[in-house]
Amino acid sequence: MSTLPLLKAICRECYSEPDEVYQTLRRGGMDLVTVSDHDSIEAVETLGRHANFFISEEVTCRMPSGNELHVGVYDLTRRQHQAIQRRRNDLPRLVAYLNEQGLFYSLNHAFSSLTGRRSPEDFIWFDAGFPGVEARNGHCLKRTNRLAQRLAQDSGGAALGGSDAHTLSSLGSACTRVPGARNKAEFLAGLRSGRGLVEGTSGNLWRLTRDVLQIGAAMMEERPAARLLAPLALAVPVAILINYLVEDLFARYWGNRWQGRHGMGRGASTRGLRSASGEAMA
Repeated sequence: MSTLPLLKAICRECYSEPDEVYQTLRRGGMDLVTVSDHDSIEAVETLGRHANFFISEEVTCRMPSGNELHVGVYDLTRRQHQAIQRRRNDLPRLVAYLNEQGLFYSLNHAFSSLTGRRSPEDFIWFDAGFPGVEARNGHCLKRTNRLAQRLAQDSGGAALGGSDAHTLSSLGSACTRVPGARNKAEFLAGLRSGRGLVEGTSGNLWRLTRDVLQIGAAMMEERPAARLLAPLALAVPVAILINYLVEDLFARYWGNRWQGRHGMGRGASTRGLRSASGEAMA
C-alpha cells in the first residue's frame, strides 16, 4: 500500500500483475528479469517458474542516524528474505548479515529525498563502499543520478541501473547490462566484479505524472468510491513539479556537501556509460 498520508488506506503503490511485468520486460529486450518490491518477494510465487527470473527486494532499513534508506538485495532465498526483514531496522546488523551470506546488495537513490532526510553521518556509510550503487534510477532526476554515479566511482561500488517502475509504462526505462554474460550466474558474477554497464534514461516530469495518473485510475477501477477523488487529478502535474523542485534542491544541497568533503568541484559530473549490444541485461 501507498505510504502517503490519506492514500495509504486505499491506494497501492503498484497495480501491475507480475506476469504482465515479466512479459513487458521480455518484449522490451531484457534477457533476465527481477522484481524488487519494497520488503516483499511475493512476485516469486508467480514468476519463480521462469529460469531467467531471480528474486530480489528493496529493503527499507534504518541507519544509525535514525534516517531511512533503501537497499537493493539481489538473488536471495525466502529464508534470507525473512532474516533480512528481522534485521532491517539496524543497518550495521543488516550489512553484516548480507556480507556473511555473500549476497550482492546496493545503495539506492542516495541523493534523493524519497526516503526522507539525510545527515552528514549517513554519507560516511555511503562512502564505506556498498558492493553496488544505483547510479541510474528511471524516476530520479539527472542531477541525482549523476551524483550517484560519481559516488559509485568514488567508493568503488558497481554501478547499477533500474527503472524503479510502478507502472507497466515505465518498465525498463533504466537497466543494467553485463558484457559477455550469457546467463544469470554470469550476469551476477559480472555485477560483483564491477563489469555492469548502465543503460536507459533518468526520470522526468512527464513520466512521473503519467505514472501517478495511471496508478490513480487503477485505484478508482478497484475502488469505485475513490472516484470522488477524481478532481484531484488536476493537481497532479503541479504536485509532481513541486516534488521535482524539492528533489533538485535536496540533491544540490547534499551533493555539494558530499563533494566539498571530498575536495570535488561543485556541479561535477561523470561521463555517460555506454553499453554493448547483444549482451545480457536486467
